Amino acid sequence: MADEFIKGLAFFTVGGLAWMTFAGWYQTPTFDTTRQLIAEPPEPNNFFDVLGILGAEVFLWVTLLGTLTFWVGIPAARELRRTLEERESTN
Repeated sequence: MADEFIKGLAFFTVGGLAWMTFAGWYQTPTFDTTRQLIAEPPEPNNFFDVLGILGAEVFLWVTLLGTLTFWVGIPAARELRRTLEERESTN
């Protein structure tokens, strides 16, 4: 269980920091607003803007799905498998 926790924490930390970096660059129009990191990204002017905006979206989903996979999905699947094996052995 500790192994899954650390892997989920790694996804949460690395993906979250990368998302905050890209979102800070492309989705924060000004620091005087409350819509920092969640504002609509600007229209990309070049290829690097496209990569940065796409990177923010990718890292957000990697953070969410990777963390949920290791903290919820894998432990739930193991518990389900253990329950089914116990039920099978009692029959």
